[in-house]
Amino acid sequence: MSKTSSLRCLITAGPTQEFIDPVRFISNPSTGKMGFALAEAALKQGWSVDLVSGPVNLQEPDGAILYPVVSAESMYHQVDALFDACDVCIMAAAVSDFTPIEYSELKVKKDTAKRTIHLAKTIDILKTMGERKQAQFIVGFAAETDNLEANATHKLHAKNCDWVIANKIGEEGTGFGSDNNTITILKKDGTTETHGPTSKLALAQTIIQAISDTLDNTSENTPSSE
Repeated sequence: MSKTSSLRCLITAGPTQEFIDPVRFISNPSTGKMGFALAEAALKQGWSVDLVSGPVNLQEPDGAILYPVVSAESMYHQVDALFDACDVCIMAAAVSDFTPIEYSELKVKKDTAKRTIHLAKTIDILKTMGERKQAQFIVGFAAETDNLEANATHKLHAKNCDWVIANKIGEEGTGFGSDNNTITILKKDGTTETHGPTSKLALAQTIIQAISDTLDNTSENTPSSE
């Protein structure tokens, strides 16, 4: 039996929504399909799964503990509460980088609305967990329009990840909303792997198996204290 067959995995998925007023918000096209596929693959691997998800329209993976959130702040607080107990943390959510400084309790009328919305940066969840990590294996995601590997490599080191999984936005038939994707896994040892195009579920299974194999090898190469 694999030494990693009973790990606890924390996964984030989906978009966040940053509300301007009760009916308008800033968000992105993430559907959560990749994060939910990762949860399914991790469960099949025998891991326990904490799934922190923004608003999505997907079936909850049977066996996962789902924590629904809305904003970047609420996602941060939920991840913060679960992080210390996890062995593997996979940040697949598309978290908003900005949130409106002002929130109107009433719907803002078109005729009286300001043309400028002032924004503040949201907390960087991945970087914060990377700074806190002890023995956790952290995987970040990078969705990029250009300079894919360069931007993902910067993220890998700046946020103290073990791996970053990069995919290019705008390629037909992959990415946001699609059932398929192409990914490049960038590892802190400098190696890279590209997979796809194929289904997000197949990619998720590849990712989870690769993490399991990596942790098994690390465990085997760690000297015993006995």
